[in-house]
Amino acid sequence: MLRLAVLLAWLAPAPLMAAECETIAFDGADFTACRVDMTSETLRLWLRDDEGEILGSFGAVDRRLRENGETLGVAMNGGMYHSDRAPVGLYIEDGEEEMRVVTSEGPGNFGLLPNGVLCLNDDRAAVIESRHYADTRPACTHATQSGPMLVIEGELHPRLLPGSTSHYVRNGVGVADDGRTVWLAISDEPVNFHHFARLFQERLATPNALFLDGNISRLYAPEMNRNDFGWALGPILGTVRPAD
Repeated sequence: MLRLAVLLAWLAPAPLMAAECETIAFDGADFTACRVDMTSETLRLWLRDDEGEILGSFGAVDRRLRENGETLGVAMNGGMYHSDRAPVGLYIEDGEEEMRVVTSEGPGNFGLLPNGVLCLNDDRAAVIESRHYADTRPACTHATQSGPMLVIEGELHPRLLPGSTSHYVRNGVGVADDGRTVWLAISDEPVNFHHFARLFQERLATPNALFLDGNISRLYAPEMNRNDFGWALGPILGTVRPAD
């Protein structure tokens, strides 16, 4: 009987691991960073409900998931959007492209080239420079475009200035070399682009990282009793876990 119990335990599927979030003090400012293991967690994007209406909040995504016995794990705003909350650049959800990739330079942070694309598949992720994405067209189950890139092949974006006085609460995403570890990070106080990019380069050691937004940045991390309040969102990036 003991041998049978051990065998059944060995054959049972491994439990899904939850993203681990921690507060990090880095160069005089506090940040919250959440580590997602793509081999044991589902990281994806949401924008609209079945009627085509934009979900717009962590609560709306969670309610949608609970209809199927799932719940929202860690989440944050997942890319820039227009006043109607439609994506500014490339947006793919469940393999369906809603908005094309934008490769031209333009106004604002999004147009501060190079910008980039977060590409998500079942067990791997990548942050890809937008023009390289347009040239190669890799398969992505989910994808969101934003900008600027923060870290590009290990180097900081050349137009991010250490002495910039533009300080906002900012959030972004970085992917480790192996493509299986993803970091979702948000500053817990206003910082400039250069400071935020260095968090990904030096502390989180992600060779490619992408700015998602600033000022409207929000984090949902129930294990930290955190559900940031704010205006309705566009794309939402987060993990899925079984409901209790």
